[in-house]
Amino acid sequence: MDLIQQASVLIKEGKLVAFPTETVYGLGADARNDKAVASIFEAKGRPQFNPLISHVSSLEMLESFACLTDKAMDLIKAFWPGSLTLVLKRREDVQPVSYLVSAGLDTTAVRMPDHKIALDLIEASGCPIAAPSANPSGTLSPTCAQDVERTLGGKVDMILDGGPCRVGVESTVLLMTEEMPVCLRPGGLALEEIEEKIGPVLISSGSSSAPRSPGQLLSHYAPYRDLRMNAEDKREGEAYLAFGSSGGVEADLNLSPSGDLKEAAANLFRMIRQLDREPFTGIAVAPVPLNGLGLAINDRLKRAAYPRSYPR
Repeated sequence: MDLIQQASVLIKEGKLVAFPTETVYGLGADARNDKAVASIFEAKGRPQFNPLISHVSSLEMLESFACLTDKAMDLIKAFWPGSLTLVLKRREDVQPVSYLVSAGLDTTAVRMPDHKIALDLIEASGCPIAAPSANPSGTLSPTCAQDVERTLGGKVDMILDGGPCRVGVESTVLLMTEEMPVCLRPGGLALEEIEEKIGPVLISSGSSSAPRSPGQLLSHYAPYRDLRMNAEDKREGEAYLAFGSSGGVEADLNLSPSGDLKEAAANLFRMIRQLDREPFTGIAVAPVPLNGLGLAINDRLKRAAYPRSYPR
C-alpha cells in the first residue's frame, strides 16, 4: 500500500493527516465526521468559532454540500485548482459536511488545491477534507513537513511530505453570498486577477469575535517575538527582515532581494520562523508594497504584529 492509500485509510478512520498544498501544509480530517473535525480543533488549540476550509477534488464533490452561483462558477473555471477559497451557501437539503467545519454558519468555505498529493489524497479518501494550516492556532503557518513535525508531531497520525510549498501564504478567501463578492482574506491569488474576471470586489476587515472565514482573527500567524511592520531601521536586539534594497539597514534575511512579491510570499513564514529565536528579542520587517501579493503579505504581517494575550 502506498503512502497516499495509507493516508486515505487514516482519513476514513477519523484520524488526522497533515498534507502539502501549493499554499501551506494542511491538517486534514474527514469533513463529514464531527468527531474527526473536533480533533482538528483539539490538536490546534483552535477557537471553535473559527471556520475551516473543506478541500475538494472535483466539482461534483463541491456540489454535494454547497450551492454554486454563476459568478462562483466563473471563478472556478478561471482559478481552480488554485489558491482561491470560495465561501458559499451550504445546501439545506443535505448535511454531508459537519457543522463544526462551518462553525455553525449557514455558509461553507471550499477550495480545490493545486497540488497532486493533496488532490490524490482527497480522491482516494472519497470525501471533502477539512484542513486548516497544520500548526498550533495563531502561530506561523507551516510551509514544509519539518515545520509540522516540530509543532504538531505528536498530535497528527501521519505527515505526507511533499517538499516546500511553492506559494507559501494561504489562499485568498472570497465571500460569494452577497451581491458583490467580499474578500475576507487576501492570499495567494492576487485581487487584481480576480477583479479582471468578475469585476469589483469589496475588502473586509478581520473580526476578533465572529469570523466568516479562516484567517480573520486579529491576532494570527504570530511568532513568539514581537514583530514590527514597515520598519526602516533596526533597533537593539531586533532581527531585520528586508524586502528589496535594505536601504542601508543591515539585513539578517531578505524576503526578496530583487523585490519580487511572489518570491517574498513564498519566503514569508519560513524566514519569520528563522528569525524567531535567540539572540533576537524582536523582528523588524521592511515595508512591503500594498499591491498584488503584497496585500496578502501585509495582511499576515499585520496579524502577526497584533498584541497577543498568550505567553511567549
